[in-house]
Amino acid sequence: MGKTKNVGLYFGSFNPIHSGHLMLANYMVEYTEIDELWFVVSPQNPFKKPNSLLSEIHRFAMVDRAIEGDDRFKASKIEFKLPKPSYTTDTLAHLAEKFPLIEFSLIMGADNLTYLHKWKNVDFLIKNHTIYVYPRPNAKQGEYHNHPNIKLVDAPQIEISASFIRKAIREKKDVSWFLPKGAAQYIEEMNFYKK
Repeated sequence: MGKTKNVGLYFGSFNPIHSGHLMLANYMVEYTEIDELWFVVSPQNPFKKPNSLLSEIHRFAMVDRAIEGDDRFKASKIEFKLPKPSYTTDTLAHLAEKFPLIEFSLIMGADNLTYLHKWKNVDFLIKNHTIYVYPRPNAKQGEYHNHPNIKLVDAPQIEISASFIRKAIREKKDVSWFLPKGAAQYIEEMNFYKK
C-alpha cells in the first residue's frame, strides 16, 4: 500500500513561535506537495546553547496554542522522548517506524542547507526524504544544493527572529502583531521573556 499523505516536518526551538514561522508554514502547505505540517519542537539543538531556551514543555504549549483550530498544522513533541541531543535522522527513523503510511519531508532554511554536510547520516537522510528549502538572506551554496531531493521554494522572506521578540519583550515593547494570539497570551500568562 502506498503512502497516504505527505507531512512536512518543521523543526525548531520556537522560543517563541512567531508570525514568521506561521507564514512560512502556511506557504508550505499551500504551495508545495506537503499536505500537513508538523512543528517539531526541539528539546536541544546540537548547535545551540541550551541555557537560552525556555523549557520544552512551555515552547510546545506555545506552538500548540498558536496553531489551535488549524487542522493543517500539528505541534509535535516527538523529540522529547528521544535521546538528547536530538538528531534529525534519528527522529525520522522513529517517525517512519511509528507512522509507516506517512511520507515525511523536511523543511529548512537555505542557511541550514549550507551546513547539511555536517549533519549525522546526511546521505541516508537526503536519499530517503524530500527537503523543502526556503530562502534566507546571505545563505551560501552548499554541496547539496543541486541534489534531486532538494526542492528550493520561493517563499517570501520574513525577517522576524525569536531573539528580536525576546529582546523586545524584555524592553517592554508591544510586539503583539509579531506573535500568534495564542502564543502571545501564553507568554503574558506565564510572564516569559521579561528578564
